[in-house]
Amino acid sequence: MQFRIKLKVQTKREWVEAVLADFNAFLQDHADCERKASAMALSFVAKYPNRLEIIPELIDTSVEELEHFRDVYEIMQRRGIRLSHEIPQDLYMKKLLETCRSGREERFMDRLLLASLVETRGAERFKLLYEALEEGELKDFYHRLWASEARHGEIFVKMALNYFDEPHVYDRLNEMNAEEGNILDNLPIRPALH
Repeated sequence: MQFRIKLKVQTKREWVEAVLADFNAFLQDHADCERKASAMALSFVAKYPNRLEIIPELIDTSVEELEHFRDVYEIMQRRGIRLSHEIPQDLYMKKLLETCRSGREERFMDRLLLASLVETRGAERFKLLYEALEEGELKDFYHRLWASEARHGEIFVKMALNYFDEPHVYDRLNEMNAEEGNILDNLPIRPALH
């Protein structure tokens, strides 16, 4: 059984160039994304408290994402960058959420698979940054994050397989993967994680 997702659309080189051209803006967005990722993992616990098999891993994931936020924030402090007063709307996430079905069970599955795709996209982009950055603190940091996000991309698929049969999970994941690639291709490139 394969848990790692092969994204249908690869990030364009222009994205890396946009991030490197305004790394401070990227760090602000990255911090916002880590805060949201931590909250998202806990939101599964709040919405699905009866899903006992996955609650411990959701809590661990939330804590790990919060630690990532702390680490990004420390980098921001050293660079004199402040957190955004408000977290701006993430059009990528908004459009991905619109692809989720509305039935309770269908939405539960889709939200898990969406989380997997978002984490996998984050891992892909952190790897690209790691490869593009010069030796030093940032390069080391994004190397660590790349491995962590790749693992998160897998755990949400594993969680879905606790409740849904394998063919159904992978068929839906394939559909959502294609939709994610289409969404990404139609968004403007900016110095942000998504």
